[in-house]
Amino acid sequence: MEYNILPNTDIKVSKICLGSMTWGNQNTEEEGHEQLDYAFENGVNFVDTAELYPVPATAETQGRTSKIIGNWLKKTGHRNKIILASKIAGPGDYTAHIRTSGFKGNSIEEAIDLELKRLQTDYIDLYQLHWPERGTNTFGIRDYKHNEKDRWEDNFKTVLENLDNEVKKGRIRNVGISNEKAWGTMRYIYESKKNNLSRPITVQNAYSLINRAFEGDMAEVSIRENIGLLAYSPMAFGVLSGKYIKNTALENSRLKLFPRFSRYSSESSTIATKKYLKLAEDNNISLAQMALAFVSNKEFVTSNIIGATSITQLKENINSIYLKLDKDILKKIDKIHEEIPNPSV
Repeated sequence: MEYNILPNTDIKVSKICLGSMTWGNQNTEEEGHEQLDYAFENGVNFVDTAELYPVPATAETQGRTSKIIGNWLKKTGHRNKIILASKIAGPGDYTAHIRTSGFKGNSIEEAIDLELKRLQTDYIDLYQLHWPERGTNTFGIRDYKHNEKDRWEDNFKTVLENLDNEVKKGRIRNVGISNEKAWGTMRYIYESKKNNLSRPITVQNAYSLINRAFEGDMAEVSIRENIGLLAYSPMAFGVLSGKYIKNTALENSRLKLFPRFSRYSSESSTIATKKYLKLAEDNNISLAQMALAFVSNKEFVTSNIIGATSITQLKENINSIYLKLDKDILKKIDKIHEEIPNPSV
């Protein structure tokens, strides 16, 4: 395994982070524990969850994923060997069963209370805001369109103050953001510097061969401000395994179970994926490993969040860390990207 340091800390994390959003829905607790065991044995020390997991989010399943992790931590006694990341859900109809107040009032304090109980720990290493409260272009929306009716009021400073209080109490060690844009990221950094508050050290955004939007303004922010990318959906919901193109996807695969998650299944995304699949096969490597190696070795990526529903997938995903793409393959990847840029955004 290879490791990076979480920006502005002395915390070492594996360049492969184990994502967990299928545990408690697509995966049983036993399967989740099996994945945790295998990942830990193979050098993965970084695990990411969220209060709303598993996905799709429902009132009936909310919090199951973190409970599964908490039970594993208690059973194994590995808490001091694992870097644990979680998130507070942003506002919206999708999470109204959790709360309707977003990050306002005591929401952050209460969310941490509940998450610590589910995880059976007294601290979280990295606590992230799952998505912005304000209306902006996230989750596959390509362009920003301003909404004059958005009721959001600028509260960057207040949110950071609430998070900073939790850092001072020792219940969270560091602060991160997720699904953020360049403006929001810089506002958090500005307010943290101006008011001497805990600043975000990471941003968890989607990044893959068919969604390289991060390479725009956010890549510069990441590098110049030393805020590392935790890349999620590097496999684009499994699309970049090639299994949907080859018709080898199992009936319990994500897009067969939940076809509404079509962000990575547009016509242009499929065309691009076919080109990437041919490139991988021409070089005798799997598309999955090529896709993951591409992400893991970007200079602004601190850790690559993988997800798997089987141990076979997990093994392939973890082993991708040992694949280094040569300049010729990278040039050909960029050529495909130039022909079909960011088809899933």
